[in-house]
Amino acid sequence: MAEEDLSQISVGEFENVSQLLVSSESLQFAFILMVVGIIAIVLGYGKFSNWVKSQKIYYKRPHLSRFIRRAILPFFAIALITSTNAYIQSSGVFEQDVMGGGDLSAEATFAKILNTFNILVIGYTVSHLIPIALTKRDKSILEKEDFDAWFDFRGFSDDDGDLFHKLYKWVPPKVLPEEIPEEEFNKYLQTEEGREYLEQFRTTKGNPIGGYEKLIKNPFEEWKKSERAKYEKYYKNCITGNNQSGRKLKPGAKPDEIFPIDIWREEKRLHGFEPIIPSSRPPGYARKKREGVPKSAKQILPVGIFVATILGVVAWWGVDLIVLATATGGFSIGLGLAMQETMQNYFAYLIIRKDKIFQEGDRVQLDTGYNGYVHKITPRVTYVRDALHESLAVIPTRSLVNSQIVNYTKENKLVPATVKVGVSYLNNPQQVASILVKVGKRGMKEIVDAKGRHLVRQNRCPYLDKNRPSCGCDKDLHVDITQPVVRFTDFNDSSLDFSMWVYVRDYGAQFKTKTDLRMIMYEEFKKYDIRIPWPIRTIYQGDEKRENDEIAQRDADRNKVIDDYGLGDIGRGEGED
Repeated sequence: MAEEDLSQISVGEFENVSQLLVSSESLQFAFILMVVGIIAIVLGYGKFSNWVKSQKIYYKRPHLSRFIRRAILPFFAIALITSTNAYIQSSGVFEQDVMGGGDLSAEATFAKILNTFNILVIGYTVSHLIPIALTKRDKSILEKEDFDAWFDFRGFSDDDGDLFHKLYKWVPPKVLPEEIPEEEFNKYLQTEEGREYLEQFRTTKGNPIGGYEKLIKNPFEEWKKSERAKYEKYYKNCITGNNQSGRKLKPGAKPDEIFPIDIWREEKRLHGFEPIIPSSRPPGYARKKREGVPKSAKQILPVGIFVATILGVVAWWGVDLIVLATATGGFSIGLGLAMQETMQNYFAYLIIRKDKIFQEGDRVQLDTGYNGYVHKITPRVTYVRDALHESLAVIPTRSLVNSQIVNYTKENKLVPATVKVGVSYLNNPQQVASILVKVGKRGMKEIVDAKGRHLVRQNRCPYLDKNRPSCGCDKDLHVDITQPVVRFTDFNDSSLDFSMWVYVRDYGAQFKTKTDLRMIMYEEFKKYDIRIPWPIRTIYQGDEKRENDEIAQRDADRNKVIDDYGLGDIGRGEGED
């Protein structure tokens, strides 16, 4: 807009403020004193904020401490502004020759100035307190989800005693499961060990039997008390030196070494609700992990509320917002064109987050063929980390919305771990198939991760047969699967080719599973003399009969495997999976 057009913008009553302040030295002194007082309050607030961060309340009641830190500044600021207004009104300044401006008297104009300060302070306060309240609500929802997980696990490993059975009582089913005869079921009910067995029992469909009734009115509140007691112990171990570092950790230190309770809960949630060991992470771990994470809508909300407050104050002072918007329209258009790609990335980020196309930790394959884990999603770029940590792909976020992405994690709880093998033509394919079934069944029970949890999904966790809690390998499995699956795939040049697979819990679990299956397969093939031929052509001169006789010596053992393990679904007339 031309300079002469800008000069026509109405500034409303702002022009009267300078005239009012110039007209009285007393007003100037009071105004300067008030501004200095506000600056002093802001500086004091910084000291107070750092002091709060070093107190126990900051760790045990993080939302309350944030509320106090945000509310204390406006409280003193409003008190200062109000007392200044009261002093000026009662000091007789306006009885002197102090001129107002426009339609307002000097007294009303000055009161409007102070009210403007109060409105801005209140707007700033509200803009920061609302996100704190929304965050508190979200954390409460997550806390309820943690309680549901605790109920599904029938208690966490760090509970004080058998907390679950102090709050809930198992009730036997009215309709007995088909897998247990009535006489045997009633016998189990007579002993405590038997009732524990029935409580852990899963049907062939993987469903538990019986139900639970509350022993107290509000188990959720008791569970929350238990979790807070765990955090109290964690905090005490941190500050007393009873931790892995062997030294007393200082609250409020930089970088932070103690998790506040909300971060402590989040860390437990991310690590399968395992206990958090004090000082087990390097200083600043939580902050570093969240470094670069884009701001959520709740974090951007304060800016929007405060900008709206400023616009309201500007309009209250008589500035024509339409003319002001017109004057800045050209600048806004130019800025929009300059930030076009940035805005495309930002809205692509919002779409990815809202529709949950993928999220941090998902295993994805890009249309370029790059395969890895989503490391971080920002409004500008997305980082995808190679599974072997050999590289990091940096992709503009907007390009991911329009490209084809294979997500191996989203809504996918069954991932096949396939092992292919070729055997000698001299081996009976039925015997080989049965031995592969044995290999798969062994793998289902024996292949576990570092925490002893099964990698292979199954309808019923093998631990339940030992009257132990399920490790989770049978959770959230809502489809009927038959495994291991064995297929006779081809007559190759020098071998009979087979493939065998089981379903694992996630994409990454297949690699250890396939390695362990090959180890078991080698052991079983050696035991039953199943031969893997060299990839060469052999001219036999009577050796074939000798080898056939050698293999036939173990025929009875291999036929016994068929009797014990069957052939899977081979020969049933079923279609290919």
